[in-house]
Amino acid sequence: MTGYQEVFTDPSYFGQILVMTNAHIGNYGTLATETESDNVKISGLVVKNFTDPYSRKQADASIQQYLVEQGVTAICDVDTRMLVRHIRSRGAQNAIISSETLDETILRKRLDTAPGMAGLELSTKVSTKAPYDVGESSSAFRVAVLDLGVKTNILRSLSERGCYLRVFPARTTYDEIMTWKPDGIFFSNGPGDPAAMPYAVETARRALDADVPFFGICLGHQILALACGLQTYKMHHGHRGSNHAVKNLLTGLCEITTQNHGFGVQMDASLNGTGDIKITHVNLNDDSVEGIRLRDRMAFSVQYHPESSPGPHDSRYLFDEFVQMMAGRKVTDGKAVKLPAQS
Repeated sequence: MTGYQEVFTDPSYFGQILVMTNAHIGNYGTLATETESDNVKISGLVVKNFTDPYSRKQADASIQQYLVEQGVTAICDVDTRMLVRHIRSRGAQNAIISSETLDETILRKRLDTAPGMAGLELSTKVSTKAPYDVGESSSAFRVAVLDLGVKTNILRSLSERGCYLRVFPARTTYDEIMTWKPDGIFFSNGPGDPAAMPYAVETARRALDADVPFFGICLGHQILALACGLQTYKMHHGHRGSNHAVKNLLTGLCEITTQNHGFGVQMDASLNGTGDIKITHVNLNDDSVEGIRLRDRMAFSVQYHPESSPGPHDSRYLFDEFVQMMAGRKVTDGKAVKLPAQS
């Protein structure tokens, strides 16, 4: 299995204990460039077998060295497939890993102090503390990125398509963002309960009112839904990992996707009608909402991760659609104005 290091450093996993079911984790070691943030974001790791010797000559360190340096507790020799079956039937739940005591009473008392995910605001814990720029200032488009826990490959995917990015802290207001005069706004992935983030919902609502081109991924998708008056909910055990089948209702084609979310957008009867919001993607396993688009605004979002690294790459076209959306608009004085067609 590839991609374990990218998962460890994904800010959306902040504060969580991760269970990986592949028989061996660590076969190809770790490499400094294969990260989605500046450090490991998970709080613990559970695997069946660690593979400490690694086969890749380019690797910097073994998985054991990497996790020790990052201060992350990991355990092995666990029947992880049994554990996942338990989670699948009982739902996602708090857990504790201990190498200090095996007294169940003590561990349960310690575990009882851990907060549940519902109502937990976590984006400000992983967001940048100050704005920073990515890409070339001479690029064709300026995109403001609201960092709710953004992954490096999202920034790379946008900059590779001719976008100059300014990444803003999670609590940045719409007015503060617009002083940079962006051509579009992107809301990133991130951890926690979207319903506990009224500050981000308000920023999204202001962007929609001005009809600024808007694209959201994962948590950004949920924030867009809340800004449109929809509701979100905590899922039983969420969607995690790769190979999730999603149907694009606009094309009729299936996309194989990578996902990581414990909250979803509540299915609303109005989404199937002729209202302002249209469902564009659905999960083929449980029919949950995987994408929406506003009929009367330049805004869309998806629940899954089109930037997924190392893959799959089925959904990279969404970044192209965002660029094409900006190509038809120009933001002036905080309002998006449609440009005349080019011959």
